[in-house]
Amino acid sequence: MTIFDCRFTINWEGTASDGSEVKGRIDIPEVSHENIVDEQELYGYMWGMTTLATPKATAVYNLAKARLPALMDAVFRNRSRTPAPSTPAAAPSPAATAAAPPKPVKKPDVKAVKTTTVTVEGNFAASADDLFGLLTDEKRIPMWTRAPAQSAAKADTDYSLFGGGVKGTYIALTRLTEIIQSWALSSPTWPSDHTAQLTTTLVQGSDSTKVTFTLAGVPLGIQDEIQRNLEGYYIHGFKSIGYVQLVYSQPSPPPKKKRAPSPLPKKNTSSYLPVIAISALIFAAAFSIPFLSRS
Repeated sequence: MTIFDCRFTINWEGTASDGSEVKGRIDIPEVSHENIVDEQELYGYMWGMTTLATPKATAVYNLAKARLPALMDAVFRNRSRTPAPSTPAAAPSPAATAAAPPKPVKKPDVKAVKTTTVTVEGNFAASADDLFGLLTDEKRIPMWTRAPAQSAAKADTDYSLFGGGVKGTYIALTRLTEIIQSWALSSPTWPSDHTAQLTTTLVQGSDSTKVTFTLAGVPLGIQDEIQRNLEGYYIHGFKSIGYVQLVYSQPSPPPKKKRAPSPLPKKNTSSYLPVIAISALIFAAAFSIPFLSRS
């Protein structure tokens, strides 16, 4: 018979639908014989979330509160059971110990992921040098991501953004003009072991720099979600720390000129003169015939 009385502190973590990491803690003041074996008392849970509360982080927190108690209860019950004495296994016969040919391990079928490309762009009142540093400098990245980052800004080195929500490897960096990097999102909707490629181009003009994010290899079905993430975390991330996004309106086409109605053709009255002359002769003849017949 076992008598025990313990206190547990459990740290948990999960990933929200937007790729952000959510962490929390559970304190259970008492896990005892009465809780598990006698079932005379219920567990007391003290829940907490160490991550900044957002609607998506709160959804993960509520899911943890709904799922974890049953899992922890099963773990506590398994740990409290006294294992049965094991029976020594019989020594294998020489024939059984003969080397048997290994069975081939069947590799799981890897389904090809159908992908598409997502593009997001913005014009900012800043130099290309400033924006290049904002995207690659490990000390400046947390300014707009609001989360820890790892970035050596060198080819063939790994990077991590948004507290591990986005990870990858730098492929090539051309200062002031282009950044090419592999890109993977830590999210339940992103296929495991799948990597996309993000190409960021910077084109500086006279008063602004155009930034274009082109993400190739986005799995079909989540392209709208990824586009919202790129706009929300990159474009709006810059705007949240004071970078002004310039929006250029397209000039409207000039209004079409209305065509003036063509003038009506003038009637040629000279063509009616022969008809009038003939009609007058006929009219005169009609009156002259009766007069001549009387004479």
